[in-house]
Amino acid sequence: MKAIGSGGEWWWNLPSLRRKNDSRRRGRRNQDARGRRRGPPREPLSSSSSDSVGQSRGWPLDFPFQQAVTAACLTLTGDTMAQVHRRIVDRRKRGPEPDSKALVPDLLLNHDWLRGLRIASYGFLLYGPGSYAWYQFLDKSMPKQTLATLSAKVLLNQIVLGPCVISVIFAWNNLWLGKLSELPSKYQNDALPTLLDGFKFWIPVSIVNFGMIPLPARVAFMSSCSIFWNFYLSTTMNK
Repeated sequence: MKAIGSGGEWWWNLPSLRRKNDSRRRGRRNQDARGRRRGPPREPLSSSSSDSVGQSRGWPLDFPFQQAVTAACLTLTGDTMAQVHRRIVDRRKRGPEPDSKALVPDLLLNHDWLRGLRIASYGFLLYGPGSYAWYQFLDKSMPKQTLATLSAKVLLNQIVLGPCVISVIFAWNNLWLGKLSELPSKYQNDALPTLLDGFKFWIPVSIVNFGMIPLPARVAFMSSCSIFWNFYLSTTMNK
């Protein structure tokens, strides 16, 4: 009997029979209480699959946040300089007053923060993303750095981007002020002189921008130059 037992043990442990019995056991484990066969257990989602799900639910467009924040800060700086300059000029015109406040408290108390918010929101929502997309388009359309492409970029920048910026910022400012009905007269009186002054300022700046500045830094460079332009533009919009 011992020999039969050992023989039976040997027969039971044959590899082919062991695989069959293991599959039967797995089949029983995969059955529910009513005897119905269940599918294989679900594997947990890997990190790559969860990442792909998260990416598919994300925002479909790449918003240039850094360029937008840079443009907002620099446009706000230009408007602040314009307001401070206007306040200093007004104080000098009034002359010394016995009950006049000190310069810094006067500037802080009488500063038009809503006006600053208007120009900063324009930089964040419109100028920063829009100009970044425009420079990307120009670089993809004309990737070679030649004299012809540089001249074409400068020309397109002035005849396309310049008028768009002036028209949009005038409309944005009048929209915030609730004066859209006055927008045609604003364009008629101030848009063309502002555009011509912009040609004098932006053509040299655009040559440096397209000829020497890399694409990721172009919005920051143009916005830095626009501090002085926004100083002029903010004065023109609010006169």
